[in-house]
Amino acid sequence: MKTKYIQTIGVAITAIYGLFIVFLYAAEPRSLEEVTTKAKSAVESTVTKGQVLAGTYEIDQAKFGEGLAAFRADNFVLARDRFERADPEKRDANTQFYIAYSYYRQGWGRVSNDDSLFKAGLDSLQRLPAIAPDFVSKDPDLKIKTAAELRNEFEEGLKVTVDDFNPLRLVRERK
Repeated sequence: MKTKYIQTIGVAITAIYGLFIVFLYAAEPRSLEEVTTKAKSAVESTVTKGQVLAGTYEIDQAKFGEGLAAFRADNFVLARDRFERADPEKRDANTQFYIAYSYYRQGWGRVSNDDSLFKAGLDSLQRLPAIAPDFVSKDPDLKIKTAAELRNEFEEGLKVTVDDFNPLRLVRERK
């Protein structure tokens, strides 16, 4: 073998070993089993960021479908988990709308609303205008179709007004 090839192979092996050491410091695995799981998540994250840079980013449709099924079954915690896994980069307007809507549905109550869930929903809704300013949901089962309507519901739900003490509030419907 020529010395040029031996030197090139040596530099490549040294670079790979150096990257492995940097990965170990960054991931801080506590066991050998964690090394593989953290390496897998690091590779997935890198691939996703590469897709974003290349303009080919798409959500995981299978996980989105699981999230939608959980959403329709009123299992909002599971639905949010699946939606967040389907769109790890938070770049799909429809998925982000469903995440915010799930906070609304879970926090809504006939007597009172859960302020912490409404605030979390309002925070998650802040991403939507940056992704798609004129977003309108195409889901016929949803009664709220736009981010502005959902924002209004969150803001009205967080306010304490005289209408909150109206006994007819017990017969209102959730949107």
